[in-house]
Amino acid sequence: MQQSIFEFRQRGGARSGAGRKRVAPRPLVPHRALPKLSGRRPLHVTLRVVEGVQSLRSRGVHDVVRAALREGADRLGLRVVHYGAASNHLHLVCEAESERALARGMKGLAVRLAHAVNRFLGRSGPLFADRYHARELRAPRDVRHVLAYVFGNARRHGAIVSELLDPCTSADCFDGWKEVRGGETWLARARTWLLTTGWRRRGLLSIRELPRGTPTTSSA
Repeated sequence: MQQSIFEFRQRGGARSGAGRKRVAPRPLVPHRALPKLSGRRPLHVTLRVVEGVQSLRSRGVHDVVRAALREGADRLGLRVVHYGAASNHLHLVCEAESERALARGMKGLAVRLAHAVNRFLGRSGPLFADRYHARELRAPRDVRHVLAYVFGNARRHGAIVSELLDPCTSADCFDGWKEVRGGETWLARARTWLLTTGWRRRGLLSIRELPRGTPTTSSA
């Protein structure tokens, strides 16, 4: 996933140092009002890390990320059912009872993750570059695409070989593989029809499957 690049114009013409200085860059995620959530559909949530932090997939860092997700997987009405760690962002497949539950749950989870990673790295300050991005998944095809993306993104970029499950995801406790049987989940259990049953109507996932592009909303 590429990070957006913004160019800022200064006041006062081309003179070096002229104009009012911007205190902080524009947010990566627009601060829009939370959509009304039905509680009956899963969500794809993305959290992006600030620059200069060690890769979330590196040994040690991923261990504390995984532990924090385990501890915060089912709190305040937010359920984290699956996850995938990229070098500088996290993909979460979640369920939330309401937009308030999503906001409260994600705030608590972000704080938990930041404390764990900062403690391990001996750093201070914000861990995440901006607020989370959340998208409600409305159709079986959409859910299947997101699951394939979360579990297969590293394989798509050549970070792991096709015969292995990505250890920096919850692929080990996923029960929708064609070739292997997943273990007992250590995150929250899915409750929505789309995430428990509906997506399977589009076919089980293969451990060799490569996701096509970034997830977008699709029809059923």
